[in-house]
Amino acid sequence: MKAMILAAGLGHRMRPLTDHLPKPLLKINDKTLLDYHLEKIQDAGIEDVIINLSYLGEKIRQHLQKHDYPTLNILFSQEPEPLETGGALLQAAELLGDDDFLLVNGDVWSDMNYRELIKRKPELNQWGHLVLVNNPDFHPQGDFILDNHTYLLHERHSQQGYTFSGISILSPQLIGNYSGKRVKFPLVEAFRETIQQKKLTGELYGGHWSDVGTPSRLHELNNFLHTSGQ
Repeated sequence: MKAMILAAGLGHRMRPLTDHLPKPLLKINDKTLLDYHLEKIQDAGIEDVIINLSYLGEKIRQHLQKHDYPTLNILFSQEPEPLETGGALLQAAELLGDDDFLLVNGDVWSDMNYRELIKRKPELNQWGHLVLVNNPDFHPQGDFILDNHTYLLHERHSQQGYTFSGISILSPQLIGNYSGKRVKFPLVEAFRETIQQKKLTGELYGGHWSDVGTPSRLHELNNFLHTSGQ
């Protein structure tokens, strides 16, 4: 299985910290978000990693020239401008190949064990498996609900919704078969169509997770890791 880290975003909400630094290179407890992801991917036994680049992407290349991961084969998917999450996968389709892959947003952090996650690869009739978390204060409505058979549903009705963690296992078919794919589009569009086809499953993760989207959340996560010793 390959892995892909989404790292091309502009990081508007994180400014001024991202004025001269891409968000995945922000440090938490003296380690960059990108290095946290790469270490976890390496520990899971994955060898091939694709990182999409756009905004200040050269700084990510320079960082990885100084921080070696000898067991990882790191490839870059260069984007002329940030293509959003769906467009990023379409752009990297040739690098990703034909098999399921682990997808991780570069601006999230969790203590999830990726080795355990990739054991739950989607079955042949499924196109993806999403990790959901309990809704944080800044996103109380959530994104999706789970039915009794772990299939994802978009319509919440009276059921509890959960937030997409930015961590998933996807099949290239999810993008390849999406009717609305184009150069630049959000991945959630393909998720919604795949949910209607009942080809997307999910699970609720109860460990620690953070969307490092603002300076205050970065500070909170840094305090958590410092006090917990992780």
